[in-house]
Amino acid sequence: MNTIHKTDEAIGFIPLPGDKGKPITVIGNDHIRAGFDEMCLQQIVNSRMAPGVTDTILNPDGHAGYGAPIGCVMVSPTHIYPGPVGVDIKCSMSLLQMDIPEDVIADKKTRRALINAIIERTPTGAGRGQRSVKKGRRVGQELGIRAVTEGASPGVCEALGIPPEWADRCEDSAHVGHDGTIDALGSRLEWILDQKRIRNFGDKIGQLGSYGGGNHFGECEITRLIDRPSAREASDTFGLKDGHVSFLSHCGSRGFGNLLATAQFKDLERKFEKWSTPYPAGDKKLVYAPLGTPEADAYIDDMSLGANFATVNHLLINALVLEAFQEVLPGTMGNLVYFISHNIAREEIVNGTKSWVHRKGATRAVPGGHFSLAETPFAESGHPILLPGNPRDGSVVMVAQGGAERTAWSVNHGAGRQMGRKHAARTLDQKSVDAEFDTSDILFNGRKYPIDEAPDAYKNFQEVLHSVEAAGLAQTVAKLQARFVIKDSAEADD
Repeated sequence: MNTIHKTDEAIGFIPLPGDKGKPITVIGNDHIRAGFDEMCLQQIVNSRMAPGVTDTILNPDGHAGYGAPIGCVMVSPTHIYPGPVGVDIKCSMSLLQMDIPEDVIADKKTRRALINAIIERTPTGAGRGQRSVKKGRRVGQELGIRAVTEGASPGVCEALGIPPEWADRCEDSAHVGHDGTIDALGSRLEWILDQKRIRNFGDKIGQLGSYGGGNHFGECEITRLIDRPSAREASDTFGLKDGHVSFLSHCGSRGFGNLLATAQFKDLERKFEKWSTPYPAGDKKLVYAPLGTPEADAYIDDMSLGANFATVNHLLINALVLEAFQEVLPGTMGNLVYFISHNIAREEIVNGTKSWVHRKGATRAVPGGHFSLAETPFAESGHPILLPGNPRDGSVVMVAQGGAERTAWSVNHGAGRQMGRKHAARTLDQKSVDAEFDTSDILFNGRKYPIDEAPDAYKNFQEVLHSVEAAGLAQTVAKLQARFVIKDSAEADD
């Protein structure tokens, strides 16, 4: 039995077996701590005890995942772990702020027209891509290769009709190979295609500009700024407009990233079997590769290819969403607020040591003045943090505080599930879920909102936010009130 010891209102720790090593940091108030099940707690202990891991953090949205919990951070200066990135490489959030006052979309007919215009450009569903919609962007193999090797380069943005300045509003607009070059990614992709590890590359590239299924979504919001001087200053830097329409998106690297990640798990499992290397805690999903080995280099290259896909995917979705708004509401202008990942491993400085920070369902949270934000638009303010809650209870934009140093400059990635999909389908009532949407005047692109994605399948978002703020990790800058949701009920990519 793993016990969380409380040290502050929303901070606790789990000691390691035998008190050998730095304890696990747990973020969560009393309500949140009581909700962690034993499997989640055991997974975070297993992750902390894995070779080369120096720090782990369990965030308030934490719940059991594959190997490592979803909602955790793992830090290692010596090893790379595919599990704490997952099979949806660089699943991310992005926010588009538009100049439309909220009353312009008050009418349901207008919102329904916007939904139709968006789904004509950005398909949902696990297997669907741009070929399945009337007004999307056709991405051929040559441009697809550039997208996954260059990321959001000026040339890729121009070819896809993405405003090139949006690249400055990305956590990472492009990822490079293990040796710091684009050439490494080009060589790796050429090998992948020659080996037919991805046999339907054209179809997967055709999914650029699409959401996928499961928990991925596009959501039209009304931005509500917090009336606090520091929040107002940050919102000005972020480009947020009080009482105006914005659009929040959640998706990742689709089938392309899934194939890359799945192949990496198989490769490393074969190596472990060949070398008779024991799996950490006997869990295959905690396979790893020591940095500097061919196996680590291969994983970093594949992760970077998937991450570049996810980056271009988000930026293209936002360009298509803006185009849809302009079709229905001519003259609409919009700018990207930010694009930020929550399934990625990044090389960062933690406790004075260069390390790989693995964020599985966790979000980078760096405050103003931190050296990593130098020469970015957010050097003084800190970067935007985009946290989805649920359509009924809203989502938020936050900014990091100095307390995030204790969590490897990280916060949660959203509310986090409290029910598995099957449990939600058995427990929740479809009519009640749909009635809540009607009462809240929130439209949906389908006939019934997916029951396994209902708000009550997720943790209490206010308790999650209270935990983050009480722990001194971040402060809320703006609240986002949903007006319509675009989502599919197909199986999630992640």
